[in-house]
Amino acid sequence: MRWFAQRGHPVTGVDRSPEAIAAVQGLGEALVADIENGPWPFPGRAFAGVVVTNYLWRPVLPAILQSVATGGVLIYETFTAGNETVGKPSRPDFLLQPGELLRACAGLRVIAYEDGFLDEPARFVQRIAAVRPQGDGRIARYPL
Repeated sequence: MRWFAQRGHPVTGVDRSPEAIAAVQGLGEALVADIENGPWPFPGRAFAGVVVTNYLWRPVLPAILQSVATGGVLIYETFTAGNETVGKPSRPDFLLQPGELLRACAGLRVIAYEDGFLDEPARFVQRIAAVRPQGDGRIARYPL
């Protein structure tokens, strides 16, 4: 949130930890909510950008994807199978399977996708950058 807010973007964040939310107070809208055990905190809302890092809870993945506005961007990175060989998370529930993130984003236009190993710190991840096409099928121009 801080990185985007410092660049002039309006930001909204959610975390179940009151301490995490307290750390970003004043940056924008910050909600304490347990999205794994409670209702989705943004029903009917869509955002120009949705960023998810180091998080996977498959039941809310559809709601996250639906939160990307028409013409909006999704940036998502989290751990994938193989990470159990180098550290945590190691439970399969928290590790994407090969190509899983790519398949989940089938309704979006994928701009970039990676699935592999990073050295520092050692971890296996999948990353995706994708946009939701505009209603007329046009794609907004995003500089590379």
